[in-house]
Amino acid sequence: MKLFIYLLAFVSLPLLAQETTQPQDYTIEQFYENTRIAGGYFSPDEDKLLVSSDKSGIFNLFEIDISNAEMQQITNSKEDSYFAIDYVPNSENMLYSADKGGNEINHIYLLEENGNSTDLTPGENEKAQFAGWNKDKSGFYYISNKRNPQFFDLYEMDMESRKSEMIYKIEENLSVQDISHNGQLLALTKSITTSENKLYLYDLQTKEMTELSEEAAEYSASGFDKNDEHFYYITNAGREFKSLIEYNLKTKQSDNLFETNWDVMYSYLSENDKYRVIGINEDGKNSLIIKNTQTGEEVDLPDMQNEDIVAVNISDSEELMRLTIGTAKAPNNLYVYDFSSGELKKLTNTLNPEIDAEDLVSAEVVRYESFDGLEIPAIYYKPHQASENNKVPALVWVHGGPGGQSRVGYSALIQYLVNQGYAILAVNNRGSSGYGKTFYKMDDKKHGDEDLKDCIWGKKWLQDQDYIEAEKIGIIGGSYGGYMTMAAMTFTPDEFEAGVNIFGVTNWLRTLKSIPPYWEAFREALYEEMGDPVKDSIALYNKSPLFHADQVKNPVMVLQGANDPRVLQVESDEIVAALKENDVPVEYIVFEDEGHGFIKKENEIKAYRQIREFLDKYLKEEE
Repeated sequence: MKLFIYLLAFVSLPLLAQETTQPQDYTIEQFYENTRIAGGYFSPDEDKLLVSSDKSGIFNLFEIDISNAEMQQITNSKEDSYFAIDYVPNSENMLYSADKGGNEINHIYLLEENGNSTDLTPGENEKAQFAGWNKDKSGFYYISNKRNPQFFDLYEMDMESRKSEMIYKIEENLSVQDISHNGQLLALTKSITTSENKLYLYDLQTKEMTELSEEAAEYSASGFDKNDEHFYYITNAGREFKSLIEYNLKTKQSDNLFETNWDVMYSYLSENDKYRVIGINEDGKNSLIIKNTQTGEEVDLPDMQNEDIVAVNISDSEELMRLTIGTAKAPNNLYVYDFSSGELKKLTNTLNPEIDAEDLVSAEVVRYESFDGLEIPAIYYKPHQASENNKVPALVWVHGGPGGQSRVGYSALIQYLVNQGYAILAVNNRGSSGYGKTFYKMDDKKHGDEDLKDCIWGKKWLQDQDYIEAEKIGIIGGSYGGYMTMAAMTFTPDEFEAGVNIFGVTNWLRTLKSIPPYWEAFREALYEEMGDPVKDSIALYNKSPLFHADQVKNPVMVLQGANDPRVLQVESDEIVAALKENDVPVEYIVFEDEGHGFIKKENEIKAYRQIREFLDKYLKEEE
């Protein structure tokens, strides 16, 4: 997978007909009275859900009573966000994860019923990640780089003693992906490139390593059945899209369990294997299949009225299911579904009641031809007020990655800007995930060139719409999208009237040399795609905007987190200095308490208000 800097002509599908209306004008503060919710873990008695929510301004832990949907705040952090992991089995204690100021050095914490919080992985530079409960639920597995910052070893922690034991030591470019229920087998992957890896099963007792990856492709573990008779994995070996494979651990035979003409994103079995969940990435939107493994029938889920089922979690009793459901017009909401009664109960209302969802816009999937005739998928947002008689400015939005994907879903910044009269085309340029492995690999070592041309042809598609101000189109992106923004402003300086770079790379030589040590297992694969900073230094120099800043003509805005471990602040400092030296209008904001992306509402409000003011100045005001 392309995991590097994440973290967002013709039309083959007709645009939805929309009447021209004047929506109510909302402030950025109103958009951030919305609430974001993550997680949703059932308590041992299954009467509550443990979630993370930024209702308090940053993410804290909350419990939701399933019977009455009442939400109670459990933690009260003011500085660092807390993200729920799970309830400790057979107790009301909880596990959660947190870092410091966005530095991505996550630790695992235990929060007890009495309010005491203990850091279970207290190493100063230790990065730890929960990896599941052991078979008898007396402890949990986790991966940690406390022994060596480059590698993540597997540990098991006993909850009673709170002592951990190393289960598997990583000594090469391997990553632990899964553990069998009996704790004997490990699923391991080894990165080759960002579009190819190896998959192995390792027996901790016999020390035998078995490779399951028979050809160059992508492979990811997808769990074991309850009796450890079968192992499941997802791969695009021998096909364009990823399918679900069942591997018989006794006969060593593989069978294709499920495939379609889109990628299987994930799949897992419920606690006692009664239900099989399959998530499909269908044209930028989730499609979900839940099968009853005992009857072979699909569960008939309620009609979601074209909403996006982002994720689900089935309770241990297999009687209830939490659904996370999203739409372009509102942040994700949580529901609970009762398998026996078929009842679907909504637990949250995340959209600010001051905002009328009808004033917001739906996301439309469109396609256009790029410079070489390749069909490029994109997600389009057309302002209600746009018409041939009321032309509006527009933005090309570029996702992160580089192998990310813009998807149908809610974005406060996108809806805020569209509400203010900006049309937005979120381009899934070549190299994006979700459209097959051929499309995914098309940008390898061509970054800032052919993928940038896809964005420029997206601009041309916008210009063909009779309600767009053809000369008032900018470009915006975060992370790798921030790099694409700067590449556009630098290497094609006449194409976009303004650019907004959010946490974006400007010097590939420095970024690739300074990647965090805990990315060691991925480093060679990253170099294979992007280029080696030593062997490919000339090519990386040529595609780094910093070294060609004298070519920039039009205004740029740069946003940066001071604690960003991926794109160091010095990169943004240098590009801003270079632009100022060349008298290019530039606005620069550094957030001292953020890393690679925004966590705090107050920072997002400040940033997004200033983005809108910057765009208004250069894309709306008359010259």
